[in-house]
Amino acid sequence: MPNIPHNLQTIGAEIAECCKPVNRAFGHVQLLAVSKRHGVDAIKQAYDAGQRAFGENYVQELVEKAQALKSLDIEWHFIGALQSNKSKDIADIADWVHTIDRLKIARRLSEQRPAELPPLNVCLQLNVNNEESKSGVGLSELEALAEAVSKLPNLKLRGLMAIPEATHDEATQRANFALVAAAKDTLNAKGYELDTLSMGMSSDMPAAIAEGATIVRIGTAIFGART
Repeated sequence: MPNIPHNLQTIGAEIAECCKPVNRAFGHVQLLAVSKRHGVDAIKQAYDAGQRAFGENYVQELVEKAQALKSLDIEWHFIGALQSNKSKDIADIADWVHTIDRLKIARRLSEQRPAELPPLNVCLQLNVNNEESKSGVGLSELEALAEAVSKLPNLKLRGLMAIPEATHDEATQRANFALVAAAKDTLNAKGYELDTLSMGMSSDMPAAIAEGATIVRIGTAIFGART
């Protein structure tokens, strides 16, 4: 069994070490614990250790966990591909959606967000390397999507999310993440006031933090291998 509190402490220390060489404050990088395919007991262990933000990739899994853990003050992040016929569940439950790449999905989330809840925080998913196997909008389409999403009444456009091509070369990792950060800066120069870069996982977290990540998504290093 993984020692989840110990793992969280270790990753927190790693984030702090990654921040030092680039003169970033530890508090500027949020750890998102990716709990997909892990049970509610594992989430409770992480919660008891102080973790509050959890990421889920599958709608039904998030629905079931949110119901089982409704007594806990959890910040739920949806980080998977979202189909329009599943958008209502996410609009009802999630605090964040990281994977907006179509205006249709954004519109449905805005229309279905309950009036008593605050606006849903959203990130646009950028396909920075134009990989056919991955979701996300290309750089050339990003500004048009940002303009449209920013006008939807029940969403708050917070930033960009990316999963660049897999590589162990840190220079390439940093170059890819730098493109995402530059895209955010370009949008902010046009008045968007984005504050979030959701990028970086276990294999490329140092490079992501060096290039400005504000949310890093870590799963197996916290919870162990998925079942």
